[in-house]
Amino acid sequence: MSNRLLLVDGHAYAYRAFHAIRSLNAPDGSPTNAIFGFIKMLQKMQVTLKPSHLLVVWDGGLAAERMADLPEYKANRPPTPEGLAAQLPQLEAWLDAVGLPQWTQDGAEADDWIGTFTRRAEAAGWSVVIASSDKDFLQLVNDRVGLFNPNDKTEKIWTAADVEAKTGVAPAQIVDWLALIGDSVDNIPGVPGVGPKTATQLLKWFGSIDGIYARLAEIKSENQRTALHNAAEAVRRNQRMVQLKCELPDGPTLESLVPRAPDPVALRPMYQRWNFRSLLAEVGGPLEPSEARSTAPSQPPQQGQLF
Repeated sequence: MSNRLLLVDGHAYAYRAFHAIRSLNAPDGSPTNAIFGFIKMLQKMQVTLKPSHLLVVWDGGLAAERMADLPEYKANRPPTPEGLAAQLPQLEAWLDAVGLPQWTQDGAEADDWIGTFTRRAEAAGWSVVIASSDKDFLQLVNDRVGLFNPNDKTEKIWTAADVEAKTGVAPAQIVDWLALIGDSVDNIPGVPGVGPKTATQLLKWFGSIDGIYARLAEIKSENQRTALHNAAEAVRRNQRMVQLKCELPDGPTLESLVPRAPDPVALRPMYQRWNFRSLLAEVGGPLEPSEARSTAPSQPPQQGQLF
């Protein structure tokens, strides 16, 4: 059987779990909704997608190059909710105990690391599934790379045909498409008056942003010509902002991303502390006397370190 790498956008799934389950607390009152939802979603993905290798990738901060290009980049995002922030170290500790590799690096965005691991696996002849709803990952989709979108209830792996059906453009045109329309989620402004349908039409006619600007005079609408002319510098900046950096140095090897056997001794105190009874039963039930003497949370993993 060929190798299949599942890359999970860690923060995206933690946020999704946090908002999907409104209220869930441990006996001591601390929130556990993100932890429980994340665990259940990740377990379901493993069953559905059957990866041979897996990596949960966490954000390590905003890329300096993007901030230099656009200081307002992602400035519209609210701070991490206090209840979620308290659960993230526990999620990282759970991944360590359950034997699932994870990775983060200071100053590096998870998207760029996911792009880097995708291209490495693709070059090795592996297939890749990216678990995320972030439209930036559409640019990576090809015959070996698919997207598992949690917002798609069909639970299918998106192919290049699905990308084109959704956006009207091929994956190779996604960077230019996003550069034209912008991204409100990331606070990247697009060309005024150019929405998704217009951007798709322009790229179908001219093929690329280079083609659009080389033949700008052929655009019949004066308003569109003027808007595109005035936004030329911003569009080029947007291309740099949206293009994933897929050649980051270092990081773990692909071969090290095989899930390890779970550690029941480490998991039992966690599940008991969180009152996750069904999960506790899966790892052998209540604590042994020796385990009960030490039920403090595991230390969170250090950034830039693979587990």
